[in-house]
Amino acid sequence: MEASDVHDPSPTPDEATGPYRWRWLILAVMIVAEIMDLLDASIVNVAGPDLEKSLGAGSVGLQWVIGGYALTLGAGLVLGGRLGDRYGRRRMFLIGLAAFTTSSLLCAAAPNTGSLIAFRLLQGTAGAMLLPQGLGLLRENFSGPELTKVFAIFGPVLGLGGIIGPVLGGFLIEGDFFGLGWRSVFLINLPVGLAALVVAARFVPRKAGDRTVRVDLTGAALVATSCALLVLPLNQGQENGWPLWTWLSMAASAIGFALFALQQRRTAATGREPLVTPGLLRKPAFTVGLGGIALFFGGLVGTQLVLTLFLQIGRHFTAGEAGLGNLPLAVGTAIGGAVSGAFLADRIGRKVLQIGPLVQLAGAAVLWSELDGLDAASFSIGDIVPGVAVAGIGAGMVIAALFSFVLAAVDDDEIGSASGVLSAVQAVGGSIGVAVFGSVFFARAETGDFTGGFHRALIVQACLLVVFLAITFLLPSKGRPEDKQHGTTTGSDTKQHAAAT
Repeated sequence: MEASDVHDPSPTPDEATGPYRWRWLILAVMIVAEIMDLLDASIVNVAGPDLEKSLGAGSVGLQWVIGGYALTLGAGLVLGGRLGDRYGRRRMFLIGLAAFTTSSLLCAAAPNTGSLIAFRLLQGTAGAMLLPQGLGLLRENFSGPELTKVFAIFGPVLGLGGIIGPVLGGFLIEGDFFGLGWRSVFLINLPVGLAALVVAARFVPRKAGDRTVRVDLTGAALVATSCALLVLPLNQGQENGWPLWTWLSMAASAIGFALFALQQRRTAATGREPLVTPGLLRKPAFTVGLGGIALFFGGLVGTQLVLTLFLQIGRHFTAGEAGLGNLPLAVGTAIGGAVSGAFLADRIGRKVLQIGPLVQLAGAAVLWSELDGLDAASFSIGDIVPGVAVAGIGAGMVIAALFSFVLAAVDDDEIGSASGVLSAVQAVGGSIGVAVFGSVFFARAETGDFTGGFHRALIVQACLLVVFLAITFLLPSKGRPEDKQHGTTTGSDTKQHAAAT
């Protein structure tokens, strides 16, 4: 019996009791918990000046506080899904939620930058245990037409997490409630997390995991180490002048990922269960798609960070004003996603992934000209709204369709594993984007040339978008239907890593 069940007078139902009357409450808990998880990837973006005043955090420290969370989240996502398969998704959800809430408290109480970074890494690890369980739990408690409705609600609502992060963070920091400042962006997780924990422990049905599932700890260690060897020099290189060790570390990272691919094939060949289905790595469209996702989300997350830094450090916006300054990007992303999802993806297929980056490039060009014409004395967010909004529309067009086109390259029994890998690459790509774009911006910002730093970031984004555009021609011409993305197709393997999505 789980610890959370000790004081439960009436055991929660198992899957054999038929439709569970509290299942819609389960959906609410999953949404709340996972929005809290995703929110923390971006809510700290506006905390830079406050962290500098309070803890003395420099540019590198800020990059680690923001990107470290995404790093450990991405490195642990696939492992988290496998742990849910073995030990039960309810159990891992409760453990992950409790750990996430506790680590949020530790972040809020951090006495210095080093401890805050360590607690953020821990928070990302807890998120990696929590996040993969949500869709799996929903699939265990809903079926048929109801499951389709659940996914129609679940996906868009989760998408709000990253969008409202800077806005909520800015509101909390500028409000300075009870004199807490930046610490409130972590403390807000406590009442939400505790309430979700109580409700989940009481109402989410128990279902035993499959103890025959083997957890590939060697593969998980290789992934985590390789990710760290890549992100560490990207964060530290600019400040240290790119010494030899930074290049050796990045080379070691490439070797580590190659060893991981080899180890996964050997693990499967010996009859054991790897973290990643080896057949995925032999599909050119899928492996190329991984690169495309890393490039796209690295550029998207990186430029969103640079926008926030430019507004706060370069134009002295308050945290609240900088948060609101992200709204044009958020609104543009929502419009682009709606247009892509409702009209374009089904009608023009892969071309939506090619139109999207072209629109982003157009937005970057408009933003470049807007930055050139800025009057520092009279600057307002309205001066750059057109460029930011157009770039957001292009990004939304891609976000709404990208995963379905990459997943179209894989077989039905590989969907769960593939979704977990794609989500992990998305998170790690975002962490790399924070490191690269942060270094590019601060290289010029340290001399007082904030506009030049933004210009350089736009050049890097343009290069990434051009490469991404080339990659889209190697993806399948049609996306994968929504039901198949979530493994609801009849006959799909129920033991796949579906929870890893």
